[in-house]
Amino acid sequence: MCGRFVSARKRLELLEEFGVERDRVAASPDPEPGPDYNVAPTKRIYAVVERPARDDEPQARELRVVRWGLVPSWAKDASVGSRMINARAETVAVKPAFRRAFAKRRCIIPADGYYEWQAISDGEKKRKQPYFIHRTDGGTLAFAGLYELWRDASLPDDHERAWLWTAAIITTQATDEVGQIHDRMPMVITPEHWADWLDPDHTEPSQLQAAMLPAMTGGLTSHPVSMAVNSVRNNGPDLIEALAGGDGSAGASAGDQRPPGELF
Repeated sequence: MCGRFVSARKRLELLEEFGVERDRVAASPDPEPGPDYNVAPTKRIYAVVERPARDDEPQARELRVVRWGLVPSWAKDASVGSRMINARAETVAVKPAFRRAFAKRRCIIPADGYYEWQAISDGEKKRKQPYFIHRTDGGTLAFAGLYELWRDASLPDDHERAWLWTAAIITTQATDEVGQIHDRMPMVITPEHWADWLDPDHTEPSQLQAAMLPAMTGGLTSHPVSMAVNSVRNNGPDLIEALAGGDGSAGASAGDQRPPGELF
C-alpha cells in the first residue's frame, strides 16, 4: 500500500512541469497546500486532471486540490473515503468503488517520494522501520491516480462545497529493490504516457494498458528515516533525512511507533 507520501513542490513548479493549462488552485477560495512531508489520508493534495470539454470551456489539463481518499459517487457519506486511499492495479478496472473513475476520471498525483515500513527484529523485539523511497535524481514521481466527485446532498446546488473532489493512488507489485521493504508500491506514469493516461476519451483497456507499465525499474533509492513519521502530528523536511547509523526510534514515543495502517 501507499499510506504516506511527500508533496513539497510548489504550485508554480507543478504548473510548469505537467503542462497545466488551467490553474484551478489559484481560483479556489481555499488556501493552496503548503509543502507537506507527511501526507496522510484525508489531507488535501494536488492532482493533475484532464477535464472534458463543456459548453463554455474546451478540454484542458488542470491542476486541482483534492482530498486523499476516494469517495464513490454513490456513497451515502464522505467518511468512506478514509479507507479508499489505494486501488490495486490488478483489480481497479472491475472494483465497484473504482471502475467508473478508472474509465473516465484518471489523474496524476505529484509526489517527491513516499514512505514504506519494513518489519525487522531487534533480538527478541520486532518493529517496523520506516523508509523514504524517492527518485535518485530528485525528480517528481507522477503517481497514477483516480479522482471522483461526490455530491453533498446537505448543501444547496450553488454552494461552493456542494461537490467534494477526492482521489486514490493506484498501487502495483513492487520491484525487487523496493520489494525488499514492501511488496506493493505506487504505480508511476512516465511523461511520454501522461497524455494517454489523463485523456478522458481513452476508455479502452488496450489504450490504458500502454500507460500502466510495470512498476518503475531502477531510478529509485531508499533510506531509513526516523520513526517520527509514524505520527501525523509530525511534519517538516527532517522527516526525510537519512538516519546516521541510528535505529529509527528518534523523535517518536513508544505510543507513536506504529505503521500508518494502524493510525486510521
